[in-house]
Amino acid sequence: MSRTFFAAELDTAASWWRIHRRDGVTLGFTTHDRDLWFDGVLHRAAPGMLPSAIRRTSGFEDDPGDVEGALSHDAVRAQDLAAGRFDGARIESGIVDWETLDRATLYSGTIAGLHQEGSGFRAELASAKARLAQDPIPLSSPTCRAHFCGPGCGLSSAAHSARARVVAVDIDAGRVTLDLADAAPYRHGELRWLDGPATGLAARILDTDGSVLTLAGRLDPALGEGLRVRLREGCDRTIATCTARFGNAVNFRGEPFLPGNDMLAHYPMPR
Repeated sequence: MSRTFFAAELDTAASWWRIHRRDGVTLGFTTHDRDLWFDGVLHRAAPGMLPSAIRRTSGFEDDPGDVEGALSHDAVRAQDLAAGRFDGARIESGIVDWETLDRATLYSGTIAGLHQEGSGFRAELASAKARLAQDPIPLSSPTCRAHFCGPGCGLSSAAHSARARVVAVDIDAGRVTLDLADAAPYRHGELRWLDGPATGLAARILDTDGSVLTLAGRLDPALGEGLRVRLREGCDRTIATCTARFGNAVNFRGEPFLPGNDMLAHYPMPR
């Protein structure tokens, strides 16, 4: 920030906030009466959307906040809220000079809860300080703690991903059929939609049967044939799979040979 806001009786300042959704979409809004472009994001004029209650403290406790808005805005639709596109989204909020575009970020966090209230919505926010309440020390586990192809795993996501097209959809059974000969490697993996009404959303793959995948969660009835998807292989997080299938035992983040709690129930046996 290159200036001090509200140092004079009149100021050309407006609030702004951004939503970084997990499906890759970033939405920007401002309380000004015209759109503003800065930080590579178009902030749409939305006077009806306001950070209604944001608190900042000097302690280590979480700084909760609320954002209220109207569903009438084109960028925030009821069907997107219902589909979970805003769940866990990252939030930034601040102040901007709508003449010079000098700006400052006053709050950052994530959407912890989302509620639809009539023709509007209310989002409960958790600040970035909420992460301080998380225990950084990992607990021992017989299975791997690392996210597959994520930090600690060491495997390349690109090497274990593929693209396919949907051949058929069974909405009631939660199954999709792809143009693959065998989808077995993707059991316990992830399917991300690249086309259609669910573009950007991901679903966990519960099971496979040939080229048929059973997905977790409810499928959008508008999904149909020909849609593109991206698949990522799955891992059951066991040392056997990590060794035999991926040859990645050196990066296994677990203790497969550590005695479990059942050892407490053992007692000496006469010989």
